[in-house]
Amino acid sequence: MTTFPPNLTPELAERARRIRLAIFDVDGVLTDGRLFFDDQGREYKGFHVRDGHGIKLLQESGVAVAVISARASPSVSHRMSGLGIRHVYLGQQNKLAAFESLCRELDLDATQVSHAGDDLVDLCILRRVGLAIAVADAHPALLPHVHWQTGAGGGQGAAREVCDLLMTAQGTLPAILASHW
Repeated sequence: MTTFPPNLTPELAERARRIRLAIFDVDGVLTDGRLFFDDQGREYKGFHVRDGHGIKLLQESGVAVAVISARASPSVSHRMSGLGIRHVYLGQQNKLAAFESLCRELDLDATQVSHAGDDLVDLCILRRVGLAIAVADAHPALLPHVHWQTGAGGGQGAAREVCDLLMTAQGTLPAILASHW
């Protein structure tokens, strides 16, 4: 059996083992970053079903999940509600304030938090968390500030990779897999 992810270093595994809260950006991480509008200006987004399933499994394993997004969108609210994500911060022009508020609310320090981002607006959080993650197609300016980069792009399974990484490092993935056999 191969280890997932194939580049799971001891340092990465240790960082991932400490995570109690996984934060995801939305546009460019949970979606591919494209925005679709109909003739009435209603916004539509596409979410990868495996990302959603991974998020549900991660929550089942005991890791809390949150989203912090600069944009507010009814479609995001609807999707997050369907995934059972209780910590949803939309329309956050100051993502750092939302991050700090969330850490206080959950009584966590930054080393217990991961964040997956794709663009410059995520740097304020990425530079503080215990496990900073960029999706494969993230802006290159993020790369010097992250501990790990997914193989998949935003909206194409990147969030599932994050979930699997955390569950693998924390030893919960085998039980999750066994429950599906």
